[in-house]
Amino acid sequence: MKKYIALLIFLITSCNSNNEKNNILEFQKNLVNTEQTGSNIAMVFKDDKIVYNNIFNSEKEGDKEINNNTIFPIWSMSKPITITAVMTLLEKGLIDLDDDVSKYIPAFNSLNCKNPNGEIYECENKLKLIDLMTHRSGYGYYGNPQWFTSTVKYNNLVDFVNDVAKHPVEFEPGSDYLYGLNMAILGRVIEVVSEKTFYEYLKETIFDPLNMNETKFYLTEEERERFQPLFINSNSLVGFTNLLDEMSYDIDNRAYFGGEGLVSTMSDYANFCKMLLNKGTYNGNKIISSASIDMMTSKYSIGRPNEFASIGDPFYYGFSLFVLDDPELDGTNSSKGIYGWSGYHNTHFWIDDEKQLFGLFMTRAREFSFDLQKEFRRAVYSTF
Repeated sequence: MKKYIALLIFLITSCNSNNEKNNILEFQKNLVNTEQTGSNIAMVFKDDKIVYNNIFNSEKEGDKEINNNTIFPIWSMSKPITITAVMTLLEKGLIDLDDDVSKYIPAFNSLNCKNPNGEIYECENKLKLIDLMTHRSGYGYYGNPQWFTSTVKYNNLVDFVNDVAKHPVEFEPGSDYLYGLNMAILGRVIEVVSEKTFYEYLKETIFDPLNMNETKFYLTEEERERFQPLFINSNSLVGFTNLLDEMSYDIDNRAYFGGEGLVSTMSDYANFCKMLLNKGTYNGNKIISSASIDMMTSKYSIGRPNEFASIGDPFYYGFSLFVLDDPELDGTNSSKGIYGWSGYHNTHFWIDDEKQLFGLFMTRAREFSFDLQKEFRRAVYSTF
C-alpha cells in the first residue's frame, strides 16, 4: 500500500510540475497566437542547470523555424556586454569612472547643452564616464532609424564620436536620466584605452573566455541564412521580412556600436548570463569581480526612462541595467533585486541571485514590449 501511495504522490507532483511548466509554454504560444511575435525560444537556468528550454515555432509563411544555431539581433542587450567590458578596464586601473570623457576623446572638451527653452549654451558640467555608464549624459536617440548609431551612416567609431560631440546634450551631464546612445561612445573610449578595435577587445576579454563564438557585429553570407526574419506587427502590417535590418552587419564595417550593434544566439548569451549569475566567473575564467557587478547594479536613477515607460516605479536603474526594487508593485512574484535588460526586437533577460536563476527569451518582432518580459517572468515564477 505504501508503494502505491508513494507512486500516486509522485504522479500528482509530476503532473503539477508539468502543468506549471505549461505556463511558460502557453506564454510562448500566446505570443504567436496574438501576433505579438513569430517563432520564439525561452530558457530558464536554475541551480546550475537548464530547467526549461523550449522553441515554439509559428509555422507561418515567411517565418523560419528556430534551432540551436539561429542568430538574433540583440540590440540593447549589447549594452550590458559593453558595460562589462568597461568594468574590466576599471579593474585593471586603466580608467576611473570620474574621468572626463574628453580625456579619451578630445572632441567632447567643449560640449553644448540645451536649456528648457531649447536655447544652446556651453555646458557647465563636464561629461564623465559615469554619465555614459548610467545614461545620465543628456544624449538620447535621434532620428528614425536612429541615424547617429547607424552603420549606413558610419563605418568607424572615430567619425561617429566626433559628430556626436557636436550635438548638444538635452541637459547638464549628470543631472538627469535619458536613455540613449551612451554605450556607443563608450565603445570608442575602450578603443582608445586598449589600442584595439572595440570588437577585438570584446572578443579577447569576454567572447572568447565565455565561448560566445557567434556573438559579433557582422554576418557572413552563411550566417545570414541563420538570421531570424523580422516579424512586422505594426498597425495593419503583419508579416515577415529580411529587408529591415537597420544595421548593415557588414564584416568590413568598423562602426562597432556597443549599445545596439551585436548579434548573438541563445546559447552564446546564456553563457554571458551564467557568468553574471556566477558573480563574474565562467568555467573558472574570471571576467569581472563580484564587486563590479555590485557596482553595476547599484541605484543611480529612478523613474521612467522614455524607452521603457511601462517598467514603471518597481525598478531603479544601474549601469544600463534595470533592478527590481519593489516586487509587490511589480506583481509577478519576481525576487527583489533581479536585474537585466531587453533589446529592441524583443530579446529579454534577467538575473536572479536569490533563486540562482536566470531567464532568457529571444525572438525578432518589430513592436517592442517590456510587458512581454513581465509576462515571461510571471510564467517563470509560477513554476520555479
